[in-house]
Amino acid sequence: MSDGITAVLADIGGTNTRVALAHGADVETGSIRRFRNAEHAGIGDVLRAYLAEEQVAPQAVCVAMAGPVRDSAGTLTNLDWEVNREILAEATGAETLAVLNDLQAQGHALGHIAADKLTTLLPGQPASPQSARLVIGVGTGMNAAPVYRLGDRTLVPPSEAGHATLALRSDDELRLFQYVSRKHDGAGVEHFLSGRGFERIWNWLCDEDGIEDEKPAAEIMALMESGDARATRAVETFSMLLGRVCGDLGLVTLPFGGIYLVGGVAAHFGPHLMKCGFAEGFRDKGRFSTFMDQFPVHLVTDDYAALTGCACHLTEQMQMQG
Repeated sequence: MSDGITAVLADIGGTNTRVALAHGADVETGSIRRFRNAEHAGIGDVLRAYLAEEQVAPQAVCVAMAGPVRDSAGTLTNLDWEVNREILAEATGAETLAVLNDLQAQGHALGHIAADKLTTLLPGQPASPQSARLVIGVGTGMNAAPVYRLGDRTLVPPSEAGHATLALRSDDELRLFQYVSRKHDGAGVEHFLSGRGFERIWNWLCDEDGIEDEKPAAEIMALMESGDARATRAVETFSMLLGRVCGDLGLVTLPFGGIYLVGGVAAHFGPHLMKCGFAEGFRDKGRFSTFMDQFPVHLVTDDYAALTGCACHLTEQMQMQG
Protein backbone atom coordinates (compact mmCIF):
# COMPACT_ATOMS: atom_id res chain seq x y z
CA MET A 1 0.00 0.00 0.00
CA SER A 2 1.44 3.32 -1.03
CA ASP A 3 2.08 5.79 1.79
CA GLY A 4 -0.15 8.21 -0.13
CA ILE A 5 -3.17 5.91 0.22
CA THR A 6 -5.34 6.24 3.31
CA ALA A 7 -6.70 3.09 4.91
CA VAL A 8 -9.16 2.68 7.76
CA LEU A 9 -8.62 -0.25 10.12
CA ALA A 10 -10.86 -1.80 12.75
CA ASP A 11 -10.25 -4.37 15.48
CA ILE A 12 -13.62 -5.72 16.72
CA GLY A 13 -13.62 -7.31 20.17
CA GLY A 14 -16.55 -8.63 22.16
CA THR A 15 -17.13 -5.32 23.97
CA ASN A 16 -15.27 -2.59 22.08
CA THR A 17 -14.10 -1.84 18.56
CA ARG A 18 -10.91 0.12 17.94
CA VAL A 19 -10.65 2.06 14.69
CA ALA A 20 -7.62 3.84 13.23
CA LEU A 21 -6.13 5.30 10.06
CA ALA A 22 -2.98 4.07 8.36
CA HIS A 23 -0.65 5.15 5.59
CA GLY A 24 1.30 2.17 4.37
CA ALA A 25 2.08 -0.26 7.19
CA ASP A 26 2.20 2.54 9.79
CA VAL A 27 -0.83 3.01 12.03
CA GLU A 28 -1.45 6.61 13.09
CA THR A 29 -1.67 6.07 16.85
CA GLY A 30 -3.19 9.52 17.33
CA SER A 31 -6.12 8.49 15.16
CA ILE A 32 -7.13 5.47 17.26
CA ARG A 33 -10.67 5.69 18.64
CA ARG A 34 -12.59 3.20 20.78
CA PHE A 35 -16.31 2.54 20.23
CA ARG A 36 -18.59 0.60 22.57
CA ASN A 37 -20.26 -2.13 20.53
CA ALA A 38 -23.49 -1.97 22.55
CA GLU A 39 -24.02 1.58 21.29
CA HIS A 40 -23.88 0.63 17.59
CA ALA A 41 -25.91 -1.58 15.25
CA GLY A 42 -22.89 -3.08 13.49
CA ILE A 43 -19.45 -2.47 12.07
CA GLY A 44 -20.88 -0.37 9.23
CA ASP A 45 -22.39 2.01 11.78
CA VAL A 46 -19.07 2.25 13.65
CA LEU A 47 -17.07 2.97 10.49
CA ARG A 48 -19.52 5.63 9.30
CA ALA A 49 -19.34 7.37 12.70
CA TYR A 50 -15.54 7.26 12.70
CA LEU A 51 -15.10 8.54 9.15
CA ALA A 52 -17.58 11.37 9.76
CA GLU A 53 -15.52 12.38 12.80
CA GLU A 54 -12.18 12.17 10.95
CA GLN A 55 -13.58 13.59 7.70
CA VAL A 56 -11.60 11.26 5.46
CA ALA A 57 -12.50 9.05 2.49
CA PRO A 58 -10.31 5.92 2.65
CA GLN A 59 -9.21 3.95 -0.40
CA ALA A 60 -8.80 0.72 1.59
CA VAL A 61 -10.31 -0.92 4.68
CA CYS A 62 -9.37 -3.96 6.73
CA VAL A 63 -11.31 -5.32 9.70
CA ALA A 64 -10.11 -7.88 12.25
CA MET A 65 -12.90 -9.68 14.08
CA ALA A 66 -13.16 -12.07 17.03
CA GLY A 67 -14.81 -14.97 15.22
CA PRO A 68 -14.44 -17.42 12.34
CA VAL A 69 -13.87 -15.87 8.90
CA ARG A 70 -14.51 -17.65 5.62
CA ASP A 71 -14.24 -15.99 2.21
CA SER A 72 -13.89 -12.56 3.86
CA ALA A 73 -17.13 -12.91 5.81
CA GLY A 74 -18.09 -13.93 9.31
CA THR A 75 -20.24 -13.40 12.38
CA LEU A 76 -18.64 -12.48 15.68
CA THR A 77 -18.56 -15.25 18.28
CA ASN A 78 -19.86 -13.14 21.19
CA LEU A 79 -21.71 -10.41 19.30
CA ASP A 80 -24.55 -10.56 16.77
CA TRP A 81 -22.68 -8.60 14.09
CA GLU A 82 -22.08 -9.71 10.54
CA VAL A 83 -18.91 -8.56 8.78
CA ASN A 84 -18.33 -8.85 5.03
CA ARG A 85 -16.92 -6.89 2.11
CA GLU A 86 -20.32 -5.55 1.05
CA ILE A 87 -20.91 -3.98 4.47
CA LEU A 88 -17.42 -2.46 4.47
CA ALA A 89 -17.80 -1.08 0.92
CA GLU A 90 -21.18 0.49 1.70
CA ALA A 91 -19.88 2.13 4.88
CA THR A 92 -16.57 3.44 3.56
CA GLY A 93 -16.69 3.64 -0.23
CA ALA A 94 -13.28 1.95 -0.33
CA GLU A 95 -12.35 -0.34 -3.21
CA THR A 96 -9.74 -2.52 -1.47
CA LEU A 97 -11.48 -4.54 1.24
CA ALA A 98 -10.32 -7.24 3.65
CA VAL A 99 -11.77 -9.15 6.61
CA LEU A 100 -9.48 -11.13 8.93
CA ASN A 101 -9.91 -13.20 12.04
CA ASP A 102 -8.29 -11.28 14.92
CA LEU A 103 -5.55 -13.92 15.29
CA GLN A 104 -4.80 -13.65 11.58
CA ALA A 105 -4.32 -9.91 12.06
CA GLN A 106 -1.95 -10.55 14.97
CA GLY A 107 -0.01 -12.92 12.71
CA HIS A 108 0.36 -10.29 9.99
CA ALA A 109 1.81 -7.91 12.61
CA LEU A 110 4.75 -10.19 13.46
CA GLY A 111 7.97 -8.57 12.34
CA HIS A 112 6.43 -5.11 12.84
CA ILE A 113 6.17 -5.10 16.65
CA ALA A 114 8.56 -2.87 18.61
CA ALA A 115 11.20 -4.68 20.68
CA ASP A 116 9.94 -3.10 23.90
CA LYS A 117 6.55 -4.76 23.28
CA LEU A 118 8.10 -8.26 23.24
CA THR A 119 9.19 -10.29 26.27
CA THR A 120 11.15 -13.47 25.58
CA LEU A 121 10.04 -16.39 27.75
CA LEU A 122 12.10 -19.12 26.07
CA PRO A 123 15.11 -18.18 23.90
CA GLY A 124 14.92 -21.01 21.36
CA GLN A 125 17.55 -21.13 18.61
CA PRO A 126 18.34 -18.82 15.65
CA ALA A 127 16.31 -19.51 12.50
CA SER A 128 15.83 -18.26 8.95
CA PRO A 129 13.67 -15.13 8.49
CA GLN A 130 11.44 -17.31 6.27
CA SER A 131 10.82 -19.81 9.09
CA ALA A 132 7.24 -20.45 10.14
CA ARG A 133 5.93 -18.65 13.22
CA LEU A 134 2.90 -19.22 15.40
CA VAL A 135 0.66 -16.73 17.18
CA ILE A 136 -1.44 -17.98 20.12
CA GLY A 137 -4.13 -15.79 21.65
CA VAL A 138 -5.34 -16.27 25.23
CA GLY A 139 -8.01 -13.88 26.44
CA THR A 140 -11.80 -14.14 26.57
CA GLY A 141 -11.27 -17.16 24.31
CA MET A 142 -8.28 -19.05 22.93
CA ASN A 143 -7.07 -19.52 19.38
CA ALA A 144 -3.90 -19.98 17.35
CA ALA A 145 -2.75 -19.28 13.79
CA PRO A 146 0.43 -20.24 11.92
CA VAL A 147 2.31 -17.51 10.05
CA TYR A 148 4.21 -18.32 6.86
CA ARG A 149 6.42 -16.14 4.65
CA LEU A 150 6.29 -17.01 0.94
CA GLY A 151 8.75 -14.70 -0.77
CA ASP A 152 7.53 -11.20 0.06
CA ARG A 153 4.04 -12.36 1.03
CA THR A 154 2.67 -13.31 4.45
CA LEU A 155 0.18 -16.17 4.68
CA VAL A 156 -1.82 -16.60 7.90
CA PRO A 157 -4.39 -19.41 7.53
CA PRO A 158 -7.42 -19.09 9.82
CA SER A 159 -7.91 -21.55 12.66
CA GLU A 160 -10.27 -22.37 15.50
CA ALA A 161 -7.74 -24.17 17.71
CA GLY A 162 -9.52 -23.18 20.92
CA HIS A 163 -12.32 -25.65 20.17
CA ALA A 164 -10.02 -28.67 19.84
CA THR A 165 -10.06 -31.24 22.64
CA LEU A 166 -7.62 -30.77 25.52
CA ALA A 167 -5.08 -33.58 25.84
CA LEU A 168 -5.10 -35.19 29.30
CA ARG A 169 -2.00 -36.63 30.96
CA SER A 170 -2.96 -37.43 34.57
CA ASP A 171 -5.79 -38.50 36.87
CA ASP A 172 -6.00 -34.93 38.19
CA GLU A 173 -6.49 -33.57 34.69
CA LEU A 174 -9.15 -36.18 33.95
CA ARG A 175 -11.06 -35.06 37.05
CA LEU A 176 -10.69 -31.41 35.96
CA PHE A 177 -12.00 -32.29 32.49
CA GLN A 178 -14.94 -34.23 33.97
CA TYR A 179 -15.75 -31.32 36.32
CA VAL A 180 -15.86 -28.80 33.47
CA SER A 181 -17.68 -31.21 31.13
CA ARG A 182 -20.54 -31.60 33.61
CA LYS A 183 -21.39 -27.95 32.96
CA HIS A 184 -20.16 -27.52 29.37
CA ASP A 185 -20.92 -30.12 26.72
CA GLY A 186 -18.00 -30.71 24.35
CA ALA A 187 -15.54 -28.71 26.48
CA GLY A 188 -12.58 -27.62 24.35
CA VAL A 189 -9.20 -26.07 25.03
CA GLU A 190 -10.56 -22.55 25.63
CA HIS A 191 -12.86 -23.87 28.38
CA PHE A 192 -9.61 -24.23 30.36
CA LEU A 193 -7.22 -21.74 28.79
CA SER A 194 -9.05 -18.40 28.89
CA GLY A 195 -10.12 -15.94 31.57
CA ARG A 196 -13.19 -18.00 32.43
CA GLY A 197 -11.12 -21.17 32.05
CA PHE A 198 -8.80 -19.99 34.81
CA GLU A 199 -11.83 -19.43 37.02
CA ARG A 200 -13.04 -22.96 36.22
CA ILE A 201 -9.69 -24.37 37.32
CA TRP A 202 -10.04 -22.51 40.62
CA ASN A 203 -13.61 -23.73 41.07
CA TRP A 204 -12.48 -27.31 40.41
CA LEU A 205 -9.72 -27.04 43.02
CA CYS A 206 -12.29 -25.73 45.51
CA ASP A 207 -14.56 -28.66 44.62
CA GLU A 208 -11.63 -31.04 45.19
CA ASP A 209 -11.24 -29.52 48.67
CA GLY A 210 -14.95 -29.92 49.37
CA ILE A 211 -15.83 -26.21 49.34
CA GLU A 212 -17.51 -23.72 47.02
CA ASP A 213 -15.80 -20.35 46.66
CA GLU A 214 -16.29 -18.85 43.21
CA LYS A 215 -14.10 -15.84 42.49
CA PRO A 216 -13.25 -13.71 39.44
CA ALA A 217 -9.85 -14.24 37.85
CA ALA A 218 -8.41 -10.97 39.21
CA GLU A 219 -9.16 -11.99 42.81
CA ILE A 220 -7.58 -15.40 42.30
CA MET A 221 -4.42 -13.77 40.94
CA ALA A 222 -4.33 -11.41 43.92
CA LEU A 223 -4.64 -14.37 46.28
CA MET A 224 -1.76 -16.11 44.53
CA GLU A 225 0.42 -13.02 44.87
CA SER A 226 -0.35 -12.96 48.60
CA GLY A 227 0.82 -16.58 48.95
CA ASP A 228 -2.49 -18.49 48.97
CA ALA A 229 -1.72 -22.16 48.28
CA ARG A 230 -4.90 -23.00 46.32
CA ALA A 231 -4.58 -19.91 44.13
CA THR A 232 -0.94 -20.77 43.49
CA ARG A 233 -1.96 -24.26 42.40
CA ALA A 234 -4.58 -22.76 40.07
CA VAL A 235 -1.94 -20.56 38.42
CA GLU A 236 0.46 -23.51 38.17
CA THR A 237 -2.21 -25.74 36.62
CA PHE A 238 -3.15 -23.06 34.09
CA SER A 239 0.48 -22.31 33.23
CA MET A 240 1.43 -25.95 32.78
CA LEU A 241 -1.60 -26.67 30.59
CA LEU A 242 -0.88 -23.58 28.50
CA GLY A 243 2.72 -24.70 28.06
CA ARG A 244 1.63 -28.15 26.96
CA VAL A 245 -0.93 -26.84 24.45
CA CYS A 246 1.62 -24.38 23.05
CA GLY A 247 4.05 -27.27 22.71
CA ASP A 248 1.45 -29.42 20.94
CA LEU A 249 0.68 -26.62 18.48
CA GLY A 250 4.41 -26.10 18.01
CA LEU A 251 4.86 -29.73 16.99
CA VAL A 252 2.01 -29.38 14.49
CA THR A 253 3.38 -26.23 12.81
CA LEU A 254 7.15 -26.32 13.61
CA PRO A 255 7.44 -22.56 14.19
CA PHE A 256 11.24 -22.25 14.29
CA GLY A 257 10.70 -18.50 13.83
CA GLY A 258 9.01 -18.32 17.22
CA ILE A 259 5.75 -18.71 19.13
CA TYR A 260 4.07 -15.42 20.09
CA LEU A 261 1.57 -15.26 22.96
CA VAL A 262 -1.02 -12.46 22.68
CA GLY A 263 -4.20 -11.47 24.52
CA GLY A 264 -5.16 -9.99 27.87
CA VAL A 265 -4.98 -13.22 29.87
CA ALA A 266 -1.57 -14.10 28.41
CA ALA A 267 -0.35 -10.63 29.40
CA HIS A 268 -1.59 -11.01 32.99
CA PHE A 269 -0.02 -14.44 33.34
CA GLY A 270 3.21 -13.38 31.63
CA PRO A 271 5.19 -12.54 34.80
CA HIS A 272 4.24 -15.88 36.37
CA LEU A 273 4.46 -18.37 33.49
CA MET A 274 8.12 -19.31 33.77
CA LYS A 275 8.07 -19.92 37.52
CA CYS A 276 4.72 -21.72 37.47
CA GLY A 277 5.24 -24.61 35.05
CA PHE A 278 4.91 -23.21 31.53
CA ALA A 279 8.37 -24.35 30.42
CA GLU A 280 7.86 -27.80 31.96
CA GLY A 281 4.53 -28.20 30.18
CA PHE A 282 6.03 -26.95 26.92
CA ARG A 283 8.90 -29.47 27.06
CA ASP A 284 6.73 -32.39 28.29
CA LYS A 285 7.13 -34.34 25.03
CA GLY A 286 9.11 -37.41 26.09
CA ARG A 287 12.03 -38.06 23.77
CA PHE A 288 11.13 -34.88 21.86
CA SER A 289 11.62 -32.66 24.94
CA THR A 290 15.02 -31.40 23.74
CA PHE A 291 13.58 -30.85 20.25
CA MET A 292 11.25 -28.26 21.83
CA ASP A 293 14.25 -26.14 22.83
CA GLN A 294 14.49 -24.93 19.22
CA PHE A 295 11.31 -22.85 19.44
CA PRO A 296 11.56 -19.32 20.90
CA VAL A 297 8.51 -18.20 22.88
CA HIS A 298 7.67 -14.50 23.21
CA LEU A 299 4.96 -12.56 25.02
CA VAL A 300 3.46 -9.68 22.98
CA THR A 301 2.26 -6.66 24.96
CA ASP A 302 1.33 -4.39 22.03
CA ASP A 303 -2.37 -3.49 22.40
CA TYR A 304 -2.50 -2.27 18.81
CA ALA A 305 -0.84 -5.26 17.12
CA ALA A 306 -4.08 -6.35 15.40
CA LEU A 307 -4.44 -2.88 13.84
CA THR A 308 -0.81 -3.04 12.69
CA GLY A 309 -1.50 -6.46 11.19
CA CYS A 310 -4.47 -5.09 9.27
CA ALA A 311 -2.28 -2.33 7.82
CA CYS A 312 0.46 -4.80 6.87
CA HIS A 313 -2.05 -7.12 5.19
CA LEU A 314 -3.52 -4.28 3.14
CA THR A 315 -0.03 -3.18 2.13
CA GLU A 316 0.76 -6.62 0.71
CA GLN A 317 -2.68 -6.91 -0.90
CA MET A 318 -2.34 -3.58 -2.73
CA GLN A 319 1.21 -4.35 -3.81
CA MET A 320 -0.13 -7.50 -5.50
CA GLN A 321 -2.89 -5.50 -7.17
CA GLY A 322 -0.40 -2.91 -8.37
